[in-house]
Amino acid sequence: MKHQKLLYYIQAWYLAFYHVPLFNGSFEAWIHGPVNRTIYDRYKDSKYIYSEMDLADITDLTIVNRLDHHVKLHVDAVLDAYAGFSATQLEVMTHQEQPWVEARKGYAPYERCETVIDNYTMQDYYSARLSS
Repeated sequence: MKHQKLLYYIQAWYLAFYHVPLFNGSFEAWIHGPVNRTIYDRYKDSKYIYSEMDLADITDLTIVNRLDHHVKLHVDAVLDAYAGFSATQLEVMTHQEQPWVEARKGYAPYERCETVIDNYTMQDYYSARLSS
């Protein structure tokens, strides 16, 4: 779950700063917060919702070398801001933010939801936080 939330914040803040997504794929408003189904599907057979990720879980360690310098700086900045929080803390944070709340409108707190969190909503919400 923490991995999912960190990826969500990396994408959200990239949208806020650059007005384009950093990577392909969307996030759905699941019960425990934003989830990228592609990433979920990749790890669902080997990880549980609160499992920790480590270097052994990365199938291609050379990916970091292929990232642009500004992308590395962006990822590092987001990790500096959010990686110290637990998975549960990140879940609570996303549950209080407009993109997830808006995507879950009409759903009960523990009702399954696969509604995609809109990139424009993410961009607007996090861009507004830059000015406050």
